Amino acid sequence: MLVTKNLVPGESVYGEKRISVEGGVDDTKVEYRVWNPFRSKLAAGILGGLDHIFIKPGAKVLYLGAASGTSVSHVADLVGPEGIVYAVEFSPRSGRDLINMAKKRTNVIPIVEDARMPNKYRMLLSTVDVIFADVAQPDQARIVGVNAHSFLKDGGHIVISIKASCIDSTMPPEVVFARELENLKEQQLKPLEQVTLEPYERDHAMVSGTLLGIFRSPLLIIIQLAVYLRNRMPTT
Repeated sequence: MLVTKNLVPGESVYGEKRISVEGGVDDTKVEYRVWNPFRSKLAAGILGGLDHIFIKPGAKVLYLGAASGTSVSHVADLVGPEGIVYAVEFSPRSGRDLINMAKKRTNVIPIVEDARMPNKYRMLLSTVDVIFADVAQPDQARIVGVNAHSFLKDGGHIVISIKASCIDSTMPPEVVFARELENLKEQQLKPLEQVTLEPYERDHAMVSGTLLGIFRSPLLIIIQLAVYLRNRMPTT
C-alpha cells in the first residue's frame, strides 16, 4: 500500500481512504491518505519500480497535465508546507476542480493554461526542482523540453508518463517508448530510468531524466520566443 502524509488532516480529495496512526507530536495521531495507483500514473510508476521521483519535502514541482488534481494533491502532501506545486491544466472544467482542491492545499498554485506555451505562465514561477508530465500528447517530448529549458534548475529532474496510443496507435508500445526516449534526447534531456505501469495502466511507461549539460538550448529559446510573438499577434 502506498500512502502520503495528509497535508490537510480530516480532508479527502477524491474519496480516498484515510488512515490515522499514533506517533505525532505529543502523542497525537498522524493521518495518511491511500494513494491509488489505478487513479494516479505517478503512484503506478512508484509501485512499478521507479527508484527515484525526486519529489521530496521542500521541493518546487512543475506538474504538467494536472487534470482535476488527484495526483497533484498527493504531490502536495510529499513536498509539504515548505514546498510548492505549480499545477498546469488546459481544460477549464478540470481546472475548476483543480482550483477548488488548491483552496485547502495552499502549496498548490493552479494554472489553467496550455503547457505548450510556458511563456503564458512564466510570470508565476521561476525555477523548479522537478517537472512531472502527464499530458498524453503526440508532441509530449517537445512540451516537456520547452518547459524544462524554461524552468528546470541546473541539476533538476523530469518524470514523464508516456501513453503509447496517444503518440502512435499503429506501432507496438515498446517501439513508441524507444522513439520517445530519442525525442527526449533531441530536447537535450537525458533519460535515466524507465518502467512500465502495468498492471495499473496498459501500454504506459514512466521515464525519469535530467537536462543534458548546464546550458539552455538556443533552439528552444528561439521556439519559445516565436510562440510568444505569435500569441501577441492580432487575430483576424
